[in-house]
Amino acid sequence: MRDLELYIRARYPIIYLLSFEEERAIKEIRSICQGMGKSLWIWSMTEGLKMGGAISNRDHLEVLEAISKAEGGILCVLKDYHYFISEPKVTRRLRDLVSELKRSRKSLIILSPVQKVPQELEKDIVIVDHDLPGEEELSAMLEEIEGDIKRRGDIAFELLGRERELLVEVAKGLTLGEFENAISKAIAIYGALDGRAVEVVSKEKKQAVRKSGILEFYEAKEGISDIGGLSELKDWLRKRAKVFSPKARVWGLPEPKGILLVGVPGCGKSLTAKAISSLWKLPLLRLDFGTIFSGIVGSSEENMRRAIKTAEALAPVILWIDEIEKGTSGFGSSNWSDAGTAARVFGTFVTWLQERKEGHPVFVVATSNDVSQLPPELLRKGRFDEIFFVDLPSYEERKEIFRIHLAKRRRNPDHFDIDLLAMESEGFSGAEIEQAIISGLYEAFDEGKPLSTDHIIANIRATVPLSRMMEEEIMSLRKWAEKRARPASGRWWAKTGRV
Repeated sequence: MRDLELYIRARYPIIYLLSFEEERAIKEIRSICQGMGKSLWIWSMTEGLKMGGAISNRDHLEVLEAISKAEGGILCVLKDYHYFISEPKVTRRLRDLVSELKRSRKSLIILSPVQKVPQELEKDIVIVDHDLPGEEELSAMLEEIEGDIKRRGDIAFELLGRERELLVEVAKGLTLGEFENAISKAIAIYGALDGRAVEVVSKEKKQAVRKSGILEFYEAKEGISDIGGLSELKDWLRKRAKVFSPKARVWGLPEPKGILLVGVPGCGKSLTAKAISSLWKLPLLRLDFGTIFSGIVGSSEENMRRAIKTAEALAPVILWIDEIEKGTSGFGSSNWSDAGTAARVFGTFVTWLQERKEGHPVFVVATSNDVSQLPPELLRKGRFDEIFFVDLPSYEERKEIFRIHLAKRRRNPDHFDIDLLAMESEGFSGAEIEQAIISGLYEAFDEGKPLSTDHIIANIRATVPLSRMMEEEIMSLRKWAEKRARPASGRWWAKTGRV
């Protein structure tokens, strides 16, 4: 809101305030008006124009005429005006108003959760994001609720110091209204406000993220021990397990940006993203680029901004983008439809990767199977902390993978010939090894016998691995990664000519 006040003082004629929290935004705008000695007018399509105590039922064009004729210092807020702003008459009248507002002490604020700016007005409108409430505002809301509960005296308030801090921390990413609703739900369930509210608020936050339709919470059950091989990558991650702590800031460590995992499909890239969440004990958000785009012009850019804002509000957090090449291929040019929407969305994303805010740590884990589809802007230094190449598992890594998957299916790995299985599965990815074990389980179940080494080997020999079907593509990928990426396994894969 400091930016908003600055724009008003600088006499910017039209300000577009993006917010889902009308009540909170109006409260803050009213405070700005009082500090500047201006009158606050508020218009909506349902209630008309409110000027102090007076109410005038004007339509969306007449309110602009009222602003033009008004005298003195006025700040007029138009709610949900995005529905009308693209009408030719409205666009023209707003352009006419620009010069009038610049010469006066009047300002116009369009308050809406949806960004919709006609091309004719792009140079006359400044866009301001109304950030989600921070810890101070959430703490203030909790104090108000505490005071109300104690005045009523019919509900126990039993939040201890650490529980209180944790409740506020968990609520980051919610609007004040969503936070208040979640607390009300906790009181309705337990008849008191205590430490159990933390779980209720956490579930409400997941629901709020889910409602956005852009990001989704992912419950990471996999740990770093579920990954076979990738010793270099694991070591890199372990050394950064405490990077988001205050101690790391005092030490002088910058907040890490993220990693890009490229390599052969089925070799543990997505599994690694989930394991980082468990290792670092941070929430995992999944971003699907397919949900960013929609049929409404301008909404795709807004979707990307909302995704970034939500992730930053929930920070520290892991943001997982799986198979990023499917969402970014072609972004670097504007030859797509929708007047270069794809290029603008991509530009917003990579700019954020490079210049994200300090104090809002979002660690991005992006995976890719096809680097040829990645735009060069994404691979430039500074976007990610490191680019790792995930190759097919070596002999020793395959042994480790067999042990992991046999143990996951309640089989003792010592009862199997792990050395033979690793030899027979040369060129297999981790996912193909897992599938060979599952197919062997089906065979053993059908025969009514315990799973044996022979069952697994039979399925290995019946499988044509991806490394044979796509040998040329894999060799090309290795050649690309030889000088551009860091090996995740710590072995010099590039020197071997065979798959």
